[in-house]
Amino acid sequence: MLKVEHVTKYYENFRAVNDVSFEIKEGEIFGLLGVNGAGKTTTFRMIMGLLDITEGNITLDGKKIDYSVTDQIGFLTEERSLLPTKTVLEQAIYYGVLKGLSEREVEKRLDEYLKEFNIEEYKNKKIKELSKGNQQKIQFILSVIHKPTLLILDEPFSGLDPINVELFKKVILRLKKEKTIIIFSSHMMEHIEYFCDSLIILVKGSVVLEGKLAKIKSDYRRKNIKVIADLDEEEIKKTKGVVSLEKNKDEYTIKIEDIKYVSSIFKKLSKCDSVTKFVVEEPTLNEIFIDKVGESYEE
Repeated sequence: MLKVEHVTKYYENFRAVNDVSFEIKEGEIFGLLGVNGAGKTTTFRMIMGLLDITEGNITLDGKKIDYSVTDQIGFLTEERSLLPTKTVLEQAIYYGVLKGLSEREVEKRLDEYLKEFNIEEYKNKKIKELSKGNQQKIQFILSVIHKPTLLILDEPFSGLDPINVELFKKVILRLKKEKTIIIFSSHMMEHIEYFCDSLIILVKGSVVLEGKLAKIKSDYRRKNIKVIADLDEEEIKKTKGVVSLEKNKDEYTIKIEDIKYVSSIFKKLSKCDSVTKFVVEEPTLNEIFIDKVGESYEE
């Protein structure tokens, strides 16, 4: 289990992270979200032992994270961190040996992953000769080649086409099944919804939202009503509780500020003979994120 307990980080007088706490069990994928400058990278670096903690405590399976523990951590950074003049094999051996593997074991595992990602022919090619997407594949392989206990994925799908995104998803879900602790960070909220059971959102280093994703969505009072009907748009927009009305082809989305307004809107629409759809849906994580982050910036 990874435990982050009341962690704060100052850079001189600037507080980058403020009293952040969360824990992740084996086999869980946890979302760590925030806009640029929210404190995510600083939090990652403290978890990996690359930055000292000003206040608080971080442990992995009950042990403070230091050089005796860091070999159990894998990190896929948003930025490229490969050596461009090295071949894929040379890069893998360099990284794998640093993580305590033998060259023979590194090559064996590399071959398995190259086959899984359909890039076996790149084994002896230099990193600089690979496309951005294939470099991302190699960077991902290197982050997991030592079978880490904890894996941090920061924008893992950057530069990937939809087919390769599906390949990554398959491997990530397998790692989850193998009990890897995974922290997942992305600006693509649909990916967070796909993978994560729990999450936190940081704004200016502080947590503004946390918990199980399902509960966060059910507790969020704003809802969306999907409607297919011949309705009076101006009348609906003026209805109490309606935040906005959007139309896509023949379907309307009525955004309401509280679930308590569903019945009154249903009553109003029931007078229309043309209603063929009326479905109340939870808001997307993207909507919640924009609302919560925007609200915090306005304070």
